[in-house]
Amino acid sequence: MGFNIVLIEPEIPMNTGNIGRLSLASGSKLHLVKPFGFELDDKRVKRAGLDYWKHVSLFIYESIDDFYAKNEGGNFAYFSSHGTYDYCAIDYKDDMFLIFGKESSGLPESIVTENADLVYNIPIYSPHIRSLNLANAVSIVVYEGIRNLKTNIR
Repeated sequence: MGFNIVLIEPEIPMNTGNIGRLSLASGSKLHLVKPFGFELDDKRVKRAGLDYWKHVSLFIYESIDDFYAKNEGGNFAYFSSHGTYDYCAIDYKDDMFLIFGKESSGLPESIVTENADLVYNIPIYSPHIRSLNLANAVSIVVYEGIRNLKTNIR
């Protein structure tokens, strides 16, 4: 059991380090789509990922087009505060691609528009918050997916 966690143009090294650690803990693969807002050898990535980073199943892509070309036919779910559907409504599948945008602006508008029926959100109940921290959002979705898959196994 595991997912493919995809970060499109991540900007904050500590988030990426934490998500790398999460991917390892959850049996998931981590896919990073360039450009990054940092270097992967940045000490902040490694500090957040601790000594686990070297064990992460990591895939790096030069662009979103490169990602799609190498993962054609994948089962994709996209996450945005502008998503129409609740993340709990996803029909989670093993090896599904869970795709998140960059911290400052989320997924590119073209991706949201072209995949509107596959864009999900995590509800936010305060008018004072625009979005959740990326690492927290990924954690919520991944562990809901694990819970969902385990429930459906029984």
